[in-house]
Amino acid sequence: MSDIVWFITGASSGFGEAIAHEALRRGHKVVASARDSSKLGGLKAAGAAVLDVDVTSDDEVLAGKLAAAAAVYGRITHVANCAGYILEGAVEEASAREVAALFNTNVLGTFNVSRAAAKHLRAAASEAGGRHQAALATFGSLGSWGSGPAVAHYCSTKWAVSGMTEGLAEELAPFGIDVCVVEPGYTRTGFLVQGNGAGGGGDHRIVTARQLDVYDGTAVAATRGALNAYNRNQPGDVDKCAVAIVDVLTRSGAADGRPVPVRLVLGTDALTVVRDKCAKTLALLDEWEAVSASTMFAA
Repeated sequence: MSDIVWFITGASSGFGEAIAHEALRRGHKVVASARDSSKLGGLKAAGAAVLDVDVTSDDEVLAGKLAAAAAVYGRITHVANCAGYILEGAVEEASAREVAALFNTNVLGTFNVSRAAAKHLRAAASEAGGRHQAALATFGSLGSWGSGPAVAHYCSTKWAVSGMTEGLAEELAPFGIDVCVVEPGYTRTGFLVQGNGAGGGGDHRIVTARQLDVYDGTAVAATRGALNAYNRNQPGDVDKCAVAIVDVLTRSGAADGRPVPVRLVLGTDALTVVRDKCAKTLALLDEWEAVSASTMFAA
């Protein structure tokens, strides 16, 4: 398994850190990255190479970072896009700057890294007659399936990432590269801890600078309270999630002999959300089928 080399963004905490530790535990090689690699001391001590990477950098910079990562062990076989954060606030409350920063990290950052990594994964997949499996993971969430008050901005970034991943999976499949969007439920990390410095990414919940009194007592306020209550009390175990993710992306353990799915839903809460959304969508289609069908040219 030492032929497996991971490049992981957002590795200073949360899913990125957990995946990196799980990969190292299995004897894989890891290049862990974060905006500030000084925060990766624990992973470095555990055997990971570390690298400063800002996923919002321009193409030339990121191409250089991926080349540097590939040079550490001679290849990159697996990429995990884990950088991201949540912006809390009603649509009306968020500024254009706050929303742009969120999309720049969560969506464009994932696009940027995936674009820069593609050629390295293609090379790994073709090396030695396809001996090395190659895979790329992105991160959606249960929010990829259902949005809500105060989190519409964040959920829309997750919908975008899941949509991108479905297309990317078909684009890279001919080269032997597996692509999967991980869609976890509420998982116990520092993700819901309120941070500062919107646009910085990492495991932080950024609250909009403007909060309008008109939303007091509404579903927006209820969501704020729920996020506070869930903070550090989420039901999902990030270490168990990391085991599942590494199993699936390396086709080992619980995923031995199974193809990599384009979507990996983690957590019973996420399973419930996805199943409920599918059922409601089918019911909606049935309810409005006559109107939907009335818009076609006559045969």
